[in-house]
Amino acid sequence: MFKMTSETRKRKDERNTTNVELKKSLGLLNGVSLTVGIIIGSGIFVSPKGVLQEAGSIGLAIIIWIISGLLSTVGALCYAELGTAIPKSGGDYAYIAEAFGPLPAFLFLWVSMFIIIPASNAITGLTFANYILQPLFPNCTPPENAVRIIAALLIVFLTFINCVNVKWANKIQNIFTAAKVLALLIIIYVGIVALFNGKPLKYKNAFIGTTSSPGHIALAFYSGLYSYGGWNSLNFVTEELRNPFRNLPRAIYISMPLITAIYVLTNIAYFAVLLPEEVMSSNAVAVSFGEKTMGFMAWLMSFSVALSCFGNLNGGIFASSRLFFVGAREQHLPSFFAMINMNNFTPVPSLIFLCLTSAVYLMTTEVYVLINYTAFTGWFFISMSIAALIWLRIKQPNMKRPIKVNILMPIIFILICIFLVTCPFYLMPVEAGIGLIITFSGVPIYFLTIFIENKPNFYQNIIDSFTIFLQKLLCCVHEDKQS
Repeated sequence: MFKMTSETRKRKDERNTTNVELKKSLGLLNGVSLTVGIIIGSGIFVSPKGVLQEAGSIGLAIIIWIISGLLSTVGALCYAELGTAIPKSGGDYAYIAEAFGPLPAFLFLWVSMFIIIPASNAITGLTFANYILQPLFPNCTPPENAVRIIAALLIVFLTFINCVNVKWANKIQNIFTAAKVLALLIIIYVGIVALFNGKPLKYKNAFIGTTSSPGHIALAFYSGLYSYGGWNSLNFVTEELRNPFRNLPRAIYISMPLITAIYVLTNIAYFAVLLPEEVMSSNAVAVSFGEKTMGFMAWLMSFSVALSCFGNLNGGIFASSRLFFVGAREQHLPSFFAMINMNNFTPVPSLIFLCLTSAVYLMTTEVYVLINYTAFTGWFFISMSIAALIWLRIKQPNMKRPIKVNILMPIIFILICIFLVTCPFYLMPVEAGIGLIITFSGVPIYFLTIFIENKPNFYQNIIDSFTIFLQKLLCCVHEDKQS
C-alpha cells in the first residue's frame, strides 16, 4: 500500500489550506454586489405595467414597490437563519425536507421543474424578444410569432452554451451584468432631469383609481415581487463568505434597501415622463420611456434592456439546472436528472429538459399571465419554507442557529404569503387550479419512483435501458460519490 511521505503530506496540507482560503473568497462587498447583480434583471423592465394595471393608481403602485422591497428584505433575513441552521445544498428543497419530510420537498422540486423555473425562463425570453423587436415596430405591437421565435432561439442558444462550456456561460454572465445597471441608471438620471425641468407629474391625484379588491392588490404584489426575485441568493454561497454569520445579514441590510431605492426611483422616473395609459399600453416600458426622452437614441435603451435579459436568462439556466441535479441526487430519482457530463461537469440532461419545458410556455406571449401563474405556486412553497423555520423553532429549539431573527418576522411574512396565495383564487381560478393540479400530480410520481423501494423488474429494466441510452447519447456518467 502506498504510504504518504512527510513531504507529500505537507504539500497536501498546503493545498487544502489554499483551497479553504479560496472558498472563503467573498467579503461583504462581494456579497452585496452578488445580491444586487442577481436580483436586478428583466423584472424591473416588465413589471411596472403589471403593478400599475392591478393597483389602479400611481400612488398605490409606488407603495407596492416599497412594500415588496421590505417584504423581500424580511424574507431574505428569514432565509439567512434557515441557510445557516441547515447548511445543505438545494435551498428551499433542503429546508422543506428537514421540517416536513421528503414528499413536500419532492413536490417543490416537481413544481420548480414544470412551472416555476421554465415559466420564469420563458418570461425573460419573451421580455428579450419584445425589447429587441420594439424599435422595429415603433407604432404597433411586435408580431406574436416573431416574439415566440426569438425567445425560443435565445433559450436554445443559452442552453447550448451552458451544455458545451461552463466557462463560456460565466463569461457571458460577467459581460452582461453591467448592462442592466447601466439601463436603470440612465432611466433614473433622465427622470431626475425631467423632474427638475418641470415636466408635469401625475402625483397630484396619485391615488385616483386605486383598487380596493384584495385579489387585484395581491396580483399587483405578484408583479412587484417578481422583480425582487433572487433575494435568497446568498444562501447558496454561505460557505464562500468570509465570516458569514456577520457578513450575510449585513449584506442583506445593505443590498435590499439599495435595490428598493433603485426600483422606486426607476418607477418615479417612468411616471415623471409617461402617462399611466402609456405605461399600461406598452409591452416595453423602458423603450416607451426612451422614445419620449432620448429621441433617435431610444434604441440604446432597448439594446441595454435586451442585454440585461440575455445575462439574466443565462444565469437562471445555469443555476436552475443544478437544483434538479441536487434534487435528483438527494431523492434517488431515476438517473435522467442525476447524471453529469464527464468533460465539464455540467448536468446536460437537466439543461435539455429545462429547455424543452421552457419552450412549452412560449405558447403564450402574455408575460403577465405567466408572472401570475408562476407567482402563485412560487409563493406557496416560499410560505412552506418560512413555515419550516417556525416549525423547527418549536420542534428543534436547541438546533444551532448562528443567525436568529425575531419570531415576529417569519410570522408576519407567512401571513402575507397566505394573503398572496389565497386572494387571487377568485380572480384567476384557472391558473391557480392548474398550478394545484400540477403540484399534486407529483404525489403518485413520488410513490411510484421513490417511496416504493422494491420496484417491478419491467419498470427497473425500462429505467436502466433509458439511462444507458442517455449515457451513450450525451456522454454522461453518474456522479462519482467518492470525489
